[in-house]
Amino acid sequence: MYAYIVENKLRKTFAAINTGDVSLMLDSLATDFTYRFEGDSPISGLRNSRASMALWWERLYRLFPGLQFEVKEVAVIGPPWDTRIHAVLNFIVPHQPDGPYKNVVMQLMRMRWGKITYVHTLEDTQRCSRYLAWSASQGCDEALAAPITDQTWPGPGPFLRA
Repeated sequence: MYAYIVENKLRKTFAAINTGDVSLMLDSLATDFTYRFEGDSPISGLRNSRASMALWWERLYRLFPGLQFEVKEVAVIGPPWDTRIHAVLNFIVPHQPDGPYKNVVMQLMRMRWGKITYVHTLEDTQRCSRYLAWSASQGCDEALAAPITDQTWPGPGPFLRA
């Protein structure tokens, strides 16, 4: 029953996001959380404040107008004090002149007593980079912007952006 309740809440949250309302998502975050989005793009980074998450969602809606999430699979594991949620989502932007932009998103979430403490998001970053390059070629300067992040991202290293 607990897993059903958590999955239902997740599906309602993504349904709200699809209408442009991120309040359910923001309200589900614990006071102390980490939201990690892999990649080297304007949507990557590490966020741990509600303010940076709100800015990130605003950017996501600007970069991907009309975005829609389609929840494909959800697995809820563990008790209320240590819940792991695995979600597979289709990310669709319907406005492309040659057909919609589609990507697959996988998320690992940790939840404690009904509040999300950790989100790790993975997607096909090459496909995302191609879309953002196209957006930049159409005059969207924000498609080339640095990530909105609360920590240095992705950090120094021989194969990472310095």
